[in-house]
Amino acid sequence: MNSYAPTPSQTVGPFYGYALPFAGGADVAPAGHPDTITLHGYVYDGAGNPVSDALIETWQPAPDGSRTGAPGSLRHNPVTGEVVGRDGVAFTGFGRVPTDADGHFAVRTLPPGGVPYVAVVVFARGLLHHLYTRAYLEDSGDALLDSLDAERRATLRATPEPGNPRTYRFDIRLQGAGETVFLEFQ
Repeated sequence: MNSYAPTPSQTVGPFYGYALPFAGGADVAPAGHPDTITLHGYVYDGAGNPVSDALIETWQPAPDGSRTGAPGSLRHNPVTGEVVGRDGVAFTGFGRVPTDADGHFAVRTLPPGGVPYVAVVVFARGLLHHLYTRAYLEDSGDALLDSLDAERRATLRATPEPGNPRTYRFDIRLQGAGETVFLEFQ
């Protein structure tokens, strides 16, 4: 009987940049909803360079705190089988968007209910596993946020844009100075 040594994990890319994004992936909020907020930012590598081929997923409860979401983020055309994305009406609580050539991403969503944050998952070249973090929209007594020192806590805060309180900036630093706090789930 042959015995083989384990092999290292494959990285999470680069296939995700063209295979996983879908139509309307950034439009979590129903079109024209008056409470829509924008969460945007840049993904940077350890040297401070933008990561142009990362993929960002967001997960969150609805504004009423429900976590069931609505089906349909990956709807398909029944004739062609092509992914057509959301219906533009239902709130699913899920977004998926690639970064652009400058490492920028943007998701239009609704304020999460029951928690002060949007859960964020980062897929990027060179990572063996995707990374979990949170973009806090409020600074309210969250146990995780309160457990961190001020410098680390700042890496989880999404800051309102000056003059536009419905737009939040959340930059993600994969390593190095100012590295974003990433979470480990077991």
